[in-house]
Amino acid sequence: MGIIICENVFVPLRSGPSHKSEMLSQVLFGEKYRIIDNIGHWLKIETLFDNYAGWIDVDHLQNSKGSDESTGKVLNRSLLCYRNDKTKLVLEAGCEIYEPDFDKKVFSAGENRYSTGTEFSSACVMVSETLADTAMKFINSPYIWGGRIPSGIDCSGFVQLVYKIQGIRIPRDSWQQAEAGESISFIEEAVPGDLVLFDDERGKISHVGMILAQGLVIHASGRVRIDTIDHQGIYKNEIKGYSHKLRTIRRIIEK
Repeated sequence: MGIIICENVFVPLRSGPSHKSEMLSQVLFGEKYRIIDNIGHWLKIETLFDNYAGWIDVDHLQNSKGSDESTGKVLNRSLLCYRNDKTKLVLEAGCEIYEPDFDKKVFSAGENRYSTGTEFSSACVMVSETLADTAMKFINSPYIWGGRIPSGIDCSGFVQLVYKIQGIRIPRDSWQQAEAGESISFIEEAVPGDLVLFDDERGKISHVGMILAQGLVIHASGRVRIDTIDHQGIYKNEIKGYSHKLRTIRRIIEK
């Protein structure tokens, strides 16, 4: 079937061909994927954005064909829109739109055209802030395992979203993010935007956050929140102790 564009706000990407299977990630509106297998009512797909594989319900397939060449513009905020058939959608930050016409207040995705309201402008897709400023937009967003959007997001999905809005692709999972960019030796050398990764008692990477400022980390843990960080890890005031043990620091963007 070639390349397909997602036209749901998001589609759950599951570990197996069942609604009972774990949600590993999500495919967001405007993101592309290809089908690599099928079992009954389920399709195994691989996303083009982060090469992530998983299973989706065939009911989410809308036959909206895409191409390798077309490039979507990433929303940095929520956007109310209406499809040709008057279906109402509220897109979230991280979703992608195509061929936006800000004067006519329309854009496309797949084979459909979408209309928007007066709030639709180039500011919706503009990259004009720092990574730290972008991250702060999502403070208090609730934590959901496998989530990649502000209404429900996990730790690695959060930092991936922040970087995506800034036009930078990073891997989906924290263990992959621990291998991205270059290593920074000391927490005192970390700058805003650097990723900080943490391991569990088995030495496995289990959490990720982003340096917000000297001694501060923003991360999704229960919700997107700010905590203090030092060479040992994340210190949470409410428990008067460390919640995550620092393993490595990665710099994605050269300073």
